[in-house]
Amino acid sequence: MTDPTPVRGGYGEPVPSKRRDRRGRGLRGPLAWPNHWTDDPVPLPRRPRHGELFSTAVSNSVARLRRHQPEVVDRVTIGVEEVPGDAPWATGQVPLAAAIEATVERPAHVVLYRRPIEHRAATTRGLHILVHRTLVEQLAALTGHSVADLDPGGFGDTDD
Repeated sequence: MTDPTPVRGGYGEPVPSKRRDRRGRGLRGPLAWPNHWTDDPVPLPRRPRHGELFSTAVSNSVARLRRHQPEVVDRVTIGVEEVPGDAPWATGQVPLAAAIEATVERPAHVVLYRRPIEHRAATTRGLHILVHRTLVEQLAALTGHSVADLDPGGFGDTDD
């Protein structure tokens, strides 16, 4: 008896349904049927985008630092950029962040570079840890406080 499923190139791999995976672009049509009683569409959760995950990680890190050393966090402006711009960092490694000291006209700045940090983090938890560690190290370099003073709890060495 032969299988009625058409095969591609004789390798025994079934041809995907055109309705479900047309030209390799993923599923087509609804992923969930409407609600049986109300006929309203079922809302499906969407995955957060990379920028949203990174913003959440930075916000959580700043809130954590503010609990321990609010005066340090309030004196420094913290920002995020996609990638480092034209800077004298051509040493073979892309920086994760930059710390800019305060002047008479402006406060100190810490700039976190989103893409290099995301590239080095393997998991979402690893992203949160790397963002926090990078921010703590940059603040310690700017303010002269030790890393242990800024974040007494810290993350352990066994984390991602």
